[in-house]
Amino acid sequence: MQGTVVGVLRGGPSREHDVSLKSGAAIIAALPEGRFTIRDIYIDKAGRWHDRGRVVAPEAVLHQLDVALLGLHGEYGEDGQVQRLLERFGVKYAGADSFSSYLAMHKLMAKVHAKEAGLLTPPFRYIQSGENVDAAAHDITRNFPQPVIVKPIGWGSSVGISRVGGYAPVRAAIEALFAEGAPAVLVEEMIRGREATAGVVEHLRDEELYALPVVEIIPPSGDFFSRTVKYDGSTTEICPGNFSRVTTEELQRAAKIIHKALGINHYSRSDFIVSSKGVYYLETNTLPGLTSESLMPKSLAAVGISLSEFLSHLVGLALSR
Repeated sequence: MQGTVVGVLRGGPSREHDVSLKSGAAIIAALPEGRFTIRDIYIDKAGRWHDRGRVVAPEAVLHQLDVALLGLHGEYGEDGQVQRLLERFGVKYAGADSFSSYLAMHKLMAKVHAKEAGLLTPPFRYIQSGENVDAAAHDITRNFPQPVIVKPIGWGSSVGISRVGGYAPVRAAIEALFAEGAPAVLVEEMIRGREATAGVVEHLRDEELYALPVVEIIPPSGDFFSRTVKYDGSTTEICPGNFSRVTTEELQRAAKIIHKALGINHYSRSDFIVSSKGVYYLETNTLPGLTSESLMPKSLAAVGISLSEFLSHLVGLALSR
């Protein structure tokens, strides 16, 4: 891999632009310069690509790359759009392909695949744009224990997710998401329990699919793992989590199952709730954050794998794609 040109894509036209910049910066800082030639490719909020300070057409820089590593999050980066572009120009890249990225990002489709694979997932109500929100809110307050979790289809990093109870707050939360441009909304029963996330990496340490240590996520009292507490330092993250051996193995097994069920390549991180009724699947991140505050690097560090080693491994996986 000596001299391999690795393009790091970061930024992007999503609500997670700033977090993506940090993930991309962490990737660039951790890639061993002696092994790779690194190209920092910035995508601005309008979707314009920048290389070495100049606005360029994507194909102008993509033809110069051997491999792309994606520090992108949210729409465009995780929903298959940039992956389709890379595939069109024949650029090898690490992570899920365009179709699997779309499946994982579409929360309804991910839930359907999880259920078909035998995983528990919270009961839900799917509401499309144009549907009668008033009737949907009445249905939800009659048939779901309150409060419920309201989330947009296709956004990541807890963007737009709220916990609300009662007809008026539920209706307002749904209407707010549609007003912000969400194409559809998912309302889920709130499963009470302990939050956990489990990462997997392909072909690591001689295992076809290596399960990383589980991270236990403890939000501030009275909150859930919302976008605010995800980044303000108020959440406690324990790795390995304080779960029993049986629960830990079940979380790792579930992370492997959904990784395969969604057809994801190379690596992923899936979120769960551990309740008295079992382990409930929430969603899968095909491009989990890689900043110093992110969960995946914490899991890697717990088994003695540096971010540099992990990224070198991803480059190798991408080259053999």
